Amino acid sequence: MCFDAEVTLKGRVLIIEDEKSLALACRSILEEHGHHVQHCLKGREGLSLLQQDDFDVLLLDLRLGDMDGMQILEEAGRMNHSAYIIIMTAYSTVPNALEAMKLGAFDYLTKPFTDDQLILCVRRAVEKKRLVQENARLKRELVDRYAFSNIVGENPKILEVFQHIQRVAPTDCTVLICGEHGTGKELVARAIHAHSRRASEKFIAIDCSTLSPSLLESELFGHVKGAFTGATQDKAWIFQIAGNGTLFLDDIANLSLEIQGKLLRVLEAKEYKPVGASEFRTTEARVISATNKDLRSLAAQGAFREDLLYRLDVFPIFLPPLRERKDDIPRLAYHFLQLFCRKMSKHIEGFTEDALEAMVNHPWPGNVRQLKNVVERIVIMIDQPLVDLSTLMDHLETRRRWSYARIPRTLSELKSFKKVVLREHYDGVEKLFLLQALREHGGNISKAAQAVGMQRSNFSALMKRHHIPTSFKRSSSV
Repeated sequence: MCFDAEVTLKGRVLIIEDEKSLALACRSILEEHGHHVQHCLKGREGLSLLQQDDFDVLLLDLRLGDMDGMQILEEAGRMNHSAYIIIMTAYSTVPNALEAMKLGAFDYLTKPFTDDQLILCVRRAVEKKRLVQENARLKRELVDRYAFSNIVGENPKILEVFQHIQRVAPTDCTVLICGEHGTGKELVARAIHAHSRRASEKFIAIDCSTLSPSLLESELFGHVKGAFTGATQDKAWIFQIAGNGTLFLDDIANLSLEIQGKLLRVLEAKEYKPVGASEFRTTEARVISATNKDLRSLAAQGAFREDLLYRLDVFPIFLPPLRERKDDIPRLAYHFLQLFCRKMSKHIEGFTEDALEAMVNHPWPGNVRQLKNVVERIVIMIDQPLVDLSTLMDHLETRRRWSYARIPRTLSELKSFKKVVLREHYDGVEKLFLLQALREHGGNISKAAQAVGMQRSNFSALMKRHHIPTSFKRSSSV
């Protein structure tokens, strides 16, 4: 990683040197090159300054009047400081140098040294510190982005997922993430990577369902020039690109049996052979896979290798569908609402009670991904302060039109079609019908029932069916 010269020449340097003329000379040279420099002639004073202030570099003489430089090194090692220490000494011996390095010294300057030697040594120390800081910052960003705060929920099932991530992340164990489409399998895989020792390495995701077997094999393992028609040059392989990072294989059930065999060799022997190559290559990448299918059933049918299943299923993590963690839906809805309001610079206060209740009772076949998409559409489309039930129903997939390709062919299909239409279309309108009557009559069930021409008992039964509380009050947003 490279840094601009102006940046690298602006370190904060502390000089501890009891020879005043040398200390002043070093300070003058370094200040000419843009550094901010302090100096002191006593070891105790230098330790005090090091503890009080944040320095990039400490230039330390090994022989001081009031204490030994090695003693300062030892005490500095116990302090919470981030300075890179450069030893200055006229007594340059290999044992001294090794001992200083063991105690945390970054580099060693032998007196007398030239201006260029001093400048280069300090510059290297400052650049090293900047590099470490930048890597730490990027790692923090990665962890923040894929931390547990981005996997929202307090349902016991999702809390169990958090515990599994914490347990398995620090290891190199192969992980299999199971769950329906939209439950957040890649998000969990990224969280495992972000909390692992590989966090600063690459995370590469491959969707095994989007490529043909031949293309997928070439993507995973690469190929050499001339391996097949059109292979005009060597192609880098994903396992090579991943290096010491993490490779996430989504929809792994879609791998052909041939590729499954090659993947098995990777997991067992850490080696593979690019298409057309004569020699095996090695890899240290960690493999995390995901599926929305029952791999055991596929293995029993001969569609998935049983030996590969056992290698993948070392540490399984099961993601519950959203319908099994309904108590998290309000939390997720507000999380996405705030997220997209920030992105689009909009202000929407929240959801009305009936809208939130409708969201909780919706089946969400697309799980968290579908909920996220619905909230995003709502934020784009509305300008009102609250999301009410009518607005929500507009953006749920309840008003789809069926194409001719889906016209039922049998009586059984026709009946199934009728059930779907009733559930997705009529039920929503029926609930809106009840809510409108209640709003118009201030929540009075008897008056609402009478106004629409229904008996109170039938009206109450429908309210119960649609989970409308009997204490319903007119929403101020309507």
